[in-house]
Parts: sequence; structure tokens; C-alpha cells
Amino acid sequence: MSTPLRIGTRGSPLALWQANHIADRLRPLVAPRAVELVLIETQGDIIRDVALSQIGGDGVFTKEIQRALLAHAVEIAVHSLKDLPTTPAPELVLAAVPPRGPTGDVLVSLRHRRFDDLPPGAIVGTSSLRRRAQLLHRRPDLRLIDLRGNVETRLRKLEEQGLDATILAEAGLKRLGLAERITEILDPSWMLPAVGQGALGLECRADDSPTRAILQSLDDQSTHAQVLAERGFLRGMGGGCQVPMGASATVQEGTLTIRAAVLPVDGSKRLEASCSGPIAEAEQMGQRVAAELLTQGAGQF
Repeated sequence: MSTPLRIGTRGSPLALWQANHIADRLRPLVAPRAVELVLIETQGDIIRDVALSQIGGDGVFTKEIQRALLAHAVEIAVHSLKDLPTTPAPELVLAAVPPRGPTGDVLVSLRHRRFDDLPPGAIVGTSSLRRRAQLLHRRPDLRLIDLRGNVETRLRKLEEQGLDATILAEAGLKRLGLAERITEILDPSWMLPAVGQGALGLECRADDSPTRAILQSLDDQSTHAQVLAERGFLRGMGGGCQVPMGASATVQEGTLTIRAAVLPVDGSKRLEASCSGPIAEAEQMGQRVAAELLTQGAGQF
């Protein structure tokens, strides 16, 4: 086939790293066919001065790329899986989830060596409701300010605005070669990651059988099961980013365990639940955890 295999991606440095990583894995599989990147600007890239929870939430970093897929402008979409809504897009399919990177959140600070070293009233930058609520649950004295932008922008603002710290995803820093900026990896016992954090989602048209077959060779069964469980939890909770929620699924010797938490925005309460079972029931286990949290009263949040 002489036409190139086109990958739709956002243009941020992290998104380009992710898309180039997948392109490098695809080239030996489709040679001599060329693999090209097509840069697509999303709503989340255009609107940078407003918290994500205020600009529509679901799909702000993915809808335009999905439209390009449906318009046959690209054959593959590479998403940060935590950005991809849990409601399936008609005529599209999540064809593969490659091996996952680190899932956790990290503290980045120029002044303090550990989260527990932050002084009373320390100023921490983050626009994530999930991170804000978990930070406040552990340290209600913190002063939290919105901090949006790509990884490099947030690191620059940390210094320019004289903040005590910011919270970022470990995977993003490591993928960009910025691991040395990590001050501390936060304990997931109190800072649960976002659903799908550290994982990539490879999407294509459901009727594009050749591309689906190629992508499925990049799929990692364990990672795919983990994200199915986490996304099942989020779907069971109603999806979206308007309520602070975190979830983490792990697989060991064929058994999947998912742990999740829901909090009010002010972090004043924390509801947790967990579930274990065979990986074949990953999505159902995520939904069971959601049902348990709703029984505990998570719906009030």
C-alpha cells in the first residue's frame, strides 16, 4: 500500500513523544508503507486560561482527533487514555492499549524535599480537581491555585510564580526526559491517580479491519485489563471530570485488583472501595467498585 499510515495527535511535546513512540513501533510492522503524524489542535489546546472542569470536561483533548478519524483524515488516534471519555464514540474502537508507563503523581518543588516538608499554608499549583481534593484531604491548610498548560509550562510557572510546589504525572516527566525534576513520588495510598493515567489509547475506525489488526499487535493484555477496570469504575460513577475521583488497578498472576476513591471538591471526606477477581471480569469489577461507593454515599458529591 503506497498511502501513508497517518497518526492523529495533539501538538504538545508530550503528545508528540507519545505519537512518535507509537509510530516507531508501527514502522517495522507496516514497512515499506510510511507512517506519518498529523497534528490536530483540540479545544483543550485552544482554551488554556480556564480550568478543564469549566470548559466542558469530557473530550476536550480528544473530540477533534476523533472527528479526523471519522473524516478519514487519519487512520489512527493516539490518546493519553486519561483524556479519552468512557462513552464509546460511534464507529470508532479502542483497538489497543500498549504497555503502561508509571501511573503515579509526583511532587515537584524547588524549595522542599518532601510533601510532608511543605510549611503550613504552602502554595501548590494544580488545576486537577482530583489532585486538589486529595491534597486538601491530607493537608487542608494548603493554598491551591489553578495551574494549566503543558508540562514545560507548568514547570516554568512553578518558578515564575514562586510556588512552593506543583503536582504532575510521573509518566509525563519521565517520557519528556525530565525525571530529574521529580522531588518525591507521592504515596498512592492517599494520592490515587486518574483513570488511565500513564496509559496510551490507540483508536481507529471500527470498520478499518487492516488497521485494527496492526494495532492489536501492540496491545498489552495486562494494561488493557487494568484500564478496562478503571474506565468501568468511571463509567459506573457517571464519567466526566466534575467530581474528584481516583482509581488504580493492578494485575498479579491473573488476578486484577482495583482500588478507587471519591471525594467532595473541598476534600472534607474520602470514600474508598476495592475489588479483586479474574482479569476477564475487569470492567465488571470496576463497575462493582462504583456501585459500592454509590452505596456509601458518593452520589452526594
